[in-house]
Amino acid sequence: MHWRVTNETRQRLLADRAERAESFVQRFQGLMGRASLPMGGGMHIEPCNSIHTFFMRIPIDVAFLDAEGRIVKQLSAMPPWRTSSIYFKARSVLELPAGVLGASGTQEGDRLVFTPGEAPAA
Repeated sequence: MHWRVTNETRQRLLADRAERAESFVQRFQGLMGRASLPMGGGMHIEPCNSIHTFFMRIPIDVAFLDAEGRIVKQLSAMPPWRTSSIYFKARSVLELPAGVLGASGTQEGDRLVFTPGEAPAA
């Protein structure tokens, strides 16, 4: 299933084909090994309060979210082979293509909402 992610505070769509990683294996793999993350795509990792970009080929925007979906920290264009700090207030992380957070005007404190999206075309 894919998810639509909307910045409720700014009324901006951030992703319409975000994936959700909830199992240990899904969270561990995340976006590793992918050659790209197309606009509209994303990865919501839950539970999670820190990430790494080891074995990734692309920079990503990262939003650390609390239990209510508010951004407690965001990182723009985090390059491959880096680790984030641990954000103890964060309960999940949304990874997006680099540039999405800035282009949408998204800021720390904004609330993100996840709604089920349509299945991708086969």
